[in-house]
Parts: sequence; structure tokens; C-alpha cells
Amino acid sequence: MAESENYKKGTEIRRQLMGAAFADNMNKTVYDDPMMKKFGDYSREAVFGLLWSRPGLDLKTRALICVISDTAQARWPELAIHLRMARNQGWTEDELSEALLHLSGYIGLPSVREALLTAKEVFEEMRHEKK
Repeated sequence: MAESENYKKGTEIRRQLMGAAFADNMNKTVYDDPMMKKFGDYSREAVFGLLWSRPGLDLKTRALICVISDTAQARWPELAIHLRMARNQGWTEDELSEALLHLSGYIGLPSVREALLTAKEVFEEMRHEKK
């Protein structure tokens, strides 16, 4: 795939959101075969290069929207990625856990419980990475 401007912009935004080391590791482990590389290329260009770069909302707000959406749809692997992005954009562990708890009145306790368990793992992993 030729690297369009949106692809380049998307790659930069993705690394900013995930953290360079995490994004690089995903490239080596998730997007290391032809089928997943196509998906990764598409998401960099279309999602990160076009959607995440739109004016009107900052990256911090967009990351929180993804956390809420993943929780409401029970998308636990994606939630782990988006929680990392949200932390990297400045949301605190307390703010994110409160946002998740707030959802219990709207989507139910079982989903919020799973989201909090996912958050617990991600936050612990991120604290360990900083050491």
C-alpha cells in the first residue's frame, strides 16, 4: 500500500494515542501477517487518519467516547486498547473508573464489572511499564 498523507497522519496519531512501544509491538504481533496488515493499513488511513483527526473534538474526548462505546458493546479487547489511549491522553484511573461506574445505571452491572476488570489489568500493566 502506498502511504497516503492520511496513512502517515494516522500512523502518527495511532502512535501518539497508544504510545510508540505499544504501537510498535502491535505491528510486530497483531499486524504481522498479510490479512491483518491489510486491516491495520486500512484502520491507520481511514480511522486514525480521517476520523481521529477531524476538527471539533480533541483526542482526549475521542478516547473517552471509545471507552464508553466499547463498554456498552462488550468489546473487551478493544476496551483494553482504548483505555490505554485514554490514559495516554490524560484521563486518570479515577476518572475512567468513575465514567465506567456511571454506565452501570444505563447498560447494567455485568458489563461495567467486566470493563472495570479490564481497566484493572490495563492500569496495572501501564504502571508496570513505567518502572
